[in-house]
Amino acid sequence: MVGIKDIAKAAGVSISTVSYALNGSPKVTEETRKKIMTIAKELNYVPNMAARTLKRQKTKIIGVFLADYGGSFYGELLEGIKRGLAVYDYEMIVCSGQKSHLFIPERMIDGAIILDWTFKSEEITNFAKRGHSLVVLDREIQHENIRKVLLDNKGGATLAIEKIAGSDSKKVFMLTGPSGYDSEKRLEASVKELERFGIAYDILKGDFTESSGYQAAEEILQKNPELPIDIFSFNDEMAVGLYKYFQKTDLSIGKDVRIIGFDNIEIGQFLQPKLATISYSKHRWGMVAAEKIIQLINNEEIEDEQIYTTFIAGNSFP
Repeated sequence: MVGIKDIAKAAGVSISTVSYALNGSPKVTEETRKKIMTIAKELNYVPNMAARTLKRQKTKIIGVFLADYGGSFYGELLEGIKRGLAVYDYEMIVCSGQKSHLFIPERMIDGAIILDWTFKSEEITNFAKRGHSLVVLDREIQHENIRKVLLDNKGGATLAIEKIAGSDSKKVFMLTGPSGYDSEKRLEASVKELERFGIAYDILKGDFTESSGYQAAEEILQKNPELPIDIFSFNDEMAVGLYKYFQKTDLSIGKDVRIIGFDNIEIGQFLQPKLATISYSKHRWGMVAAEKIIQLINNEEIEDEQIYTTFIAGNSFP
């Protein structure tokens, strides 16, 4: 692999001069810098990121930690993060899995945005105690090196249950997600509202995937419920699975089966009938998270923030 020693030899200059030129230092003339950059390009020189990080103490990269990349939820969120970071001349690397957590203590990234329920809160807190800058999107942790940009799950779930209660519902099937902040907060708020309205409910465990929605629909019919069947799916991906199963039956979605989702993903707009759902700006969520992590890195005074929700009408729950 070509190193700065090889460039220095080809250019007839010292190693320090090459280093200054590659890092944009004013200690070398523009003529010398252009000469060195030309030679570096001809030799296919690739900078050693680890070495540059040790020298400059910054990578200009933010790690975005996700539980997985499945489904259509993450694209808009990541686009928002990417756009937000670009304002500050930062880039992102998307990470998943336990081994990628090493990017934080090894300082291969300048900070992290975390939306990963498998990432333990204790581990996040320990990183914060060691001085790492972190923004969490899926849990409540208090530390001076952590900022929260949380979704208003309580408000969103409340909107859904109010819609259901207004339709004289007798019983609601709630399809939850995997153990984690978002699903737990939606369930907590939903149960509170249903008990307030005196509406019976049944809780089914899902995992935010289409297949778990399909399986839940089968389970619901096995209970021989009265019509109409009212379902609050804690995300739209599972609602798609509900649609696929019920459309194979004689039951009519929007009449015999009434469904409300959560997330307002793009595919929900093309379902027939159109899916009623809880919406929020995933793009803005990402942009705000990006802004917070850079401000935290720069030691600016910043507060936590919440992303608010709205109800989107659809014929799946008229």
